Amino acid sequence: MSERLKSADVLAADLPDWRMISDALYATYRTGSFTAGLALVQRIADAAEAADHHPDLTLTYPQVEVKLYCHDVGGVTDRDLALARSISELAAAAGHEPVTDHTVVEFGLDTATTGTQATFWSVVLGAQVVAEDEVAGGTHAPTVWFQPAGAGSSQRWHPDVWVPHDRAEERIGGILAAGGTLVDDSHAPEWWVLADPDGNRFCICTNLQR
Repeated sequence: MSERLKSADVLAADLPDWRMISDALYATYRTGSFTAGLALVQRIADAAEAADHHPDLTLTYPQVEVKLYCHDVGGVTDRDLALARSISELAAAAGHEPVTDHTVVEFGLDTATTGTQATFWSVVLGAQVVAEDEVAGGTHAPTVWFQPAGAGSSQRWHPDVWVPHDRAEERIGGILAAGGTLVDDSHAPEWWVLADPDGNRFCICTNLQR
């Protein structure tokens, strides 16, 4: 079994097209047309078959989105780094521009019954319970996790918005300019707690120091 890598390992690998977000690597390439994107997908598929390691691919009219993740360790490994490098070379050879501004959203629920809630919400979302405190969403359902309820908090649901480590300050600046407030930055750069104009809290998260 491959060893799960930390964010520092991924940064040291120097993969400029890719960003580690939560527990996976993401890259997006602007292909400009559906047929050009389909051709890139086929090249990626050939490389994946040769490596016996298969990414998640999303093909749309203007771009191809790639997600790399090792299910056997629940995160990123050297196998992902190697395939990411190969995919970058394929995209560059085809003249496709990388996009690195990714967003991944998860939802957390403060609750006294994490296991019961995980089972319930797996049914609601048509998803799987992967741990007592986490439900893995399907194709169009978010990941939901559950934590012990905090005292004195009236808000129980909160989004965790994962962004690339080098886009966090820009995203937070935009939030503050739009009327949000910074509630707590004591855990930065892992996460910042912010609130919308009505006081509803959410977190901006990165993989730094994880």
